[in-house]
Amino acid sequence: MDMINRVFHEFLDRFVVVFIDDILVYSRTEEEHDEHLRLVLQTLLENQLYAKLSKCEFWIREVVFLGHVISVKGISVDPKKIEAIVSWKQPKSVTEICSILGLAGYYRRFVDRFSRIVAPLTKLLQKNVPYEWSDARQQVFEKLKKTLTEAPILIQPEPGREFVIYSDASYVGLGCVLMQEGKVVAYASRQLKVHEKNYPTHDIELAAVVFALNIWRHHIYGEKCTVFTDHKSLKYLMS
Repeated sequence: MDMINRVFHEFLDRFVVVFIDDILVYSRTEEEHDEHLRLVLQTLLENQLYAKLSKCEFWIREVVFLGHVISVKGISVDPKKIEAIVSWKQPKSVTEICSILGLAGYYRRFVDRFSRIVAPLTKLLQKNVPYEWSDARQQVFEKLKKTLTEAPILIQPEPGREFVIYSDASYVGLGCVLMQEGKVVAYASRQLKVHEKNYPTHDIELAAVVFALNIWRHHIYGEKCTVFTDHKSLKYLMS
């Protein structure tokens, strides 16, 4: 992977994404794509690297990549992964809970308030907490499956256009959503740490803003961004 990254260094995140030996080429127009493909294939040739034609797909408008479906509409969950999610059975152990939360967590950017939804399940992972599968946890489990199977299509962020962040907090966790032109780019959430549960309300609300700015800094750095919070006292933070 290091070798491929070095080979395509000047093209990475411009019109090429590489994961091990998978090379994804993306473009805005057919004319750009023609040029991008020529550059990628020429680079492979110059470095004596070869792509097997039967494993290549060219000029497609939708591609499955790393568990996601990427198209002109945006990014969505791979339908095959959704099938696996629907077929989940009731977990019988902490190990099975870890497997479920691992797969579900991979798609957390598609789920609003993900951490709050799974909080009753993650509690079972704590030390000295007996494994008891209650009706309440079964309802949470079913809600998690339903939420993931109804995951929305997220848009690709566009540089140069204003970002909007909505943040919220409670004594359960932090939640935020990144949007652009009224469409969702990503959701993010996490549960409160032990010491954060002792914070006053305005500090928890501020923690949600800081969490959002940190997790999406690669999108919003150098861009115009408006942050909305429902805690009025934070508007005087910079005064």
